[in-house]
Amino acid sequence: MLPPHDVLPARHDFAAYARTNWPRLVMTARLLTDDPGETEELVRRTLVLTYARWRRVPRDDADFHVRRALVKGHLRRPHGRRAARRRAVLVLRLWEGMADVEIAQLLGCSVGAVRAHAKRGLGEAGTDAGRLRERYVRAVEDVAPSEVPLAGIEASGRALRRRRLAAASAACAALLTPAALLTVGGIGGGIGGGGTDGTSGGGSGSAARRAESAVRVVGLGERVSAVPGVRMWLTADGGHWSASKGRHNFQRLTDSGLPLDEPGVSARVGYAQERYFLSGLYRGLRGEPGRVEVRTPTGTITASVLTLAGSPGWGVWYANTPLSGKDVKTLLAGGRGEQNVTAYDASGKVAARSGIEVGLV
Repeated sequence: MLPPHDVLPARHDFAAYARTNWPRLVMTARLLTDDPGETEELVRRTLVLTYARWRRVPRDDADFHVRRALVKGHLRRPHGRRAARRRAVLVLRLWEGMADVEIAQLLGCSVGAVRAHAKRGLGEAGTDAGRLRERYVRAVEDVAPSEVPLAGIEASGRALRRRRLAAASAACAALLTPAALLTVGGIGGGIGGGGTDGTSGGGSGSAARRAESAVRVVGLGERVSAVPGVRMWLTADGGHWSASKGRHNFQRLTDSGLPLDEPGVSARVGYAQERYFLSGLYRGLRGEPGRVEVRTPTGTITASVLTLAGSPGWGVWYANTPLSGKDVKTLLAGGRGEQNVTAYDASGKVAARSGIEVGLV
């Protein structure tokens, strides 16, 4: 058994993953493409893309990212896109054993669309799910994957990473011009606001200060289920999340006129599916926040954080701990003078604080 990820060098970690999963990925690619000459090339390109961002891929979520890259690579091939999506749905369902909701997230579509693709695909295949699964098994019986071309994959991945870093640096330089963050709740001031030592949040306690937010690195537009009925995602200029019943809320980085390089955090109470929850944006940090803490009447909550690859210094935070109506009234009664939310930088120092206001989600 491999030791935990935090004691493995990044390169060793990827090499172990690639060697272990190469045969399975080759078989899945063969079912997707039905083209022996294209199968291993599709997997090679997939692993190059994965290696280029391996440091940003959550280890407990690596299979999702690799499968998504594999399917996207398949869908970019020059053939009928609808037929390719139907084939992808069936392979993910019957060969990979994924649930419809997982397939929907991977493809970026609704569960209803996944089911419609599956129904149409089975109709075109002229068989049922059980027989098609058996057909898939027979189709890969003679597939003999070659040895994973690890050295070439890593070399190509390093080159791709360098190109992406150069492009990301140029994009961030253009983005970090005097602009600002829309504050549905208040934007907290600079480092040390609301405290005397600049290293801790009021009333959070030493145990809470040592806690770390769950920071998840996502791609542009990648949907994340934050709280029941609410999905969040990041765009190039802000955070956009939607609740049930088609209601949407949007926060943009360039609406308030404040400089993006000045640390700040917004905070709000939202309501979806008969529950209150807390969320907001942070901006102006160098890299990812160490954590975001929210002080509530029942204790301090360490929030989850979403950020884009490349650590642009801004992102979304949310606390999926539900609040009671009484808690909400207590939080809002403090007004702007009560700074309940604290964003810490990577060194553990206070970067910004904010009060909480009502949001319409």
